[in-house]
Amino acid sequence: MSIDTPGITPHGGVLVDRVMRGTVRDAVRERAAHMPRVVLGPMAVSDLELLAVGAFSPLTGFMTRADYERVVREMRLSNGLPWTVPVTLPISREVAETVHEGQEVALVEGDRVLAIMQVTEVYPYDKQLEAREVYRTTEEAHPGVARLYRQGDLLLGGEVWLVDWPAKQEFPEFRHTPAQTRRMFARRGWRRIVGFQTRNPIHRAHEYIQKTALEIVDGLFLHPLVGETKADDIPADVRMASYQELLRDYYPADRVILGVFPAAMRYAGPREAVFHALCRKNYGCTHFIVGRDHAGVGKYYGTYDAHTIFENFKPEELGITPLFFDHTFYCRKCGGIVSSKTCPHDPSDHVVLSGTQVRQMLERGEPLPPEFTRPEVSRVLIEGLQAKRANQDEEE
Repeated sequence: MSIDTPGITPHGGVLVDRVMRGTVRDAVRERAAHMPRVVLGPMAVSDLELLAVGAFSPLTGFMTRADYERVVREMRLSNGLPWTVPVTLPISREVAETVHEGQEVALVEGDRVLAIMQVTEVYPYDKQLEAREVYRTTEEAHPGVARLYRQGDLLLGGEVWLVDWPAKQEFPEFRHTPAQTRRMFARRGWRRIVGFQTRNPIHRAHEYIQKTALEIVDGLFLHPLVGETKADDIPADVRMASYQELLRDYYPADRVILGVFPAAMRYAGPREAVFHALCRKNYGCTHFIVGRDHAGVGKYYGTYDAHTIFENFKPEELGITPLFFDHTFYCRKCGGIVSSKTCPHDPSDHVVLSGTQVRQMLERGEPLPPEFTRPEVSRVLIEGLQAKRANQDEEE
């Protein structure tokens, strides 16, 4: 099923809607209680929600073999449409023995039935090949590769219908579906919308990039990822508090919308940059900010790989305009936020902190330099992490 929404055309032409409602939903939920069950992990739960609401349009379910293999090798679906990361449902060989092609199964989170799936295929796949092509490494030290190696040896492909939402629906007031954001943009009269993806707190360099982009569009869609991330990433609720603190005093309220992207991080670097852009196109964005090491981790990707990967596609194939930004930072001699393209000064004049340095300072309760982030944001992050640590100590 698809739904008509205002604004930019969704990827593939229509916005997918696989959410069951009303009496049909009640009947299917009752029937699902008697189906074979497939238990979903955290990433599959996130993917299921995003499939159902159309964020992954044109996908209507977990990938079958033809789509999967072409995405891995060529970054396209079997019909030729650009798509850069696999969206798959891995299962163990033991589970596969209870599932047959052509069968309906219930997709569950614990004991909770979330969806039904029409099984089209059960098929093997090459984990080493996927690691090498998608993540550009076969090293288990890469978090995306480690997760790939841990998951089941077979993939289940087929269409899905959501009958119930995941139990853990964080930030409900910010959990806008693509259909909802499109209506929000239309009500505000926005025709040019730039999306910004982040899994980190917003520092001054991010603020500079966002406001530079705002000069050429009507509105900013600040869309932080709140699904599964690495254990050492700053928790989503702490990050969300910092975003709200920043938006309240430093952004025009009528030109910014804050929402959450309930996806899991894949850490697939360049491929994930294109994937994130296509998802924001489905949410209604016309432009998307791509940083220098978008969705990167460690030193697995080249400095500008997240930019150059877009050259593999014609602009009309993607249907969303990427805005490429270089490394940005505060320069003491320039007296403001600049980039590698605009600053002539020596790196010793630059205020630059790594993610590790930021986390270590916050954990020690040390305010971050005001040249790096707003003092209000620094305070929220320190208080949030201290509260988290106190709760963990109490639980232990």
